[in-house]
Amino acid sequence: MKKFLVIGNPIKHSLSPKLHNHWIKEHKINAIYEKKLLKKDDLKNIIKEVKEEKIQGINVTVPFKKDVLSFLDQQTPKAILTQSVNTIFKEGDAVIGDNTDIGGFELSLKHINYETKNKKIFILGAGGVVPSIILALKASGVAKIYLSNRTKEKAEELKKIDKNIDIVNWGETVDSDIIINATSLGLKPDDEINLNFQRFGKNKLFYDVIYNPSETKFLKEAKKSGNNVENGKMMFIYQAKLSFEIWHGVKPTVDEKVLKLLNND
Repeated sequence: MKKFLVIGNPIKHSLSPKLHNHWIKEHKINAIYEKKLLKKDDLKNIIKEVKEEKIQGINVTVPFKKDVLSFLDQQTPKAILTQSVNTIFKEGDAVIGDNTDIGGFELSLKHINYETKNKKIFILGAGGVVPSIILALKASGVAKIYLSNRTKEKAEELKKIDKNIDIVNWGETVDSDIIINATSLGLKPDDEINLNFQRFGKNKLFYDVIYNPSETKFLKEAKKSGNNVENGKMMFIYQAKLSFEIWHGVKPTVDEKVLKLLNND
């Protein structure tokens, strides 16, 4: 039986096993998908297990999307551009890192028929998924990207991907059409983002990459201010779909059954 994993820290919240095992069963594949809590020191050994074919594929979530890079033999062009890996597989003798977060984010916006062209975007956070979001947005022809992070130096590093990004001090706001929370703030019930939601006005799109819980404080506050909200569930589903295709050569269906499956949590 083939074995697949999602690795991260924290990992308890991950619905990846539920989704992948649903598709595995649907396509009658002899495999199992599990989640594993790791420390940074464990990464070398887990990649070694892919090399030895004890594990056939790995999804990587926070905070290891950059940390795994040094243990891989190769990276796809998307992974090289973003310096971020969320999907690992073996091809020949090489363990390869890929990035399906870019496609996942693009497809999530298509799913809600949201057009980003000529829009102003404000991103909160500079972690592992942010380079993927920036690349997806650049490809769609946005007018401007603003970025704010608690550690300003980390935000400045992302100018390597797009030199036209404007860095905003943490806690400040800018006029924008979409406000994206790409921090991990929201995974815990008492997490709060220091932001004046009233300053954005109404009818903006507030997007949180967190999907479990389904409504973070960030989204609740945005709703109260008369804005539209979207959590990271569809991005999560579509990045998983693209990973599944890489590993199994099969295109799984994103349907009502899948949505209901994840709505139970």
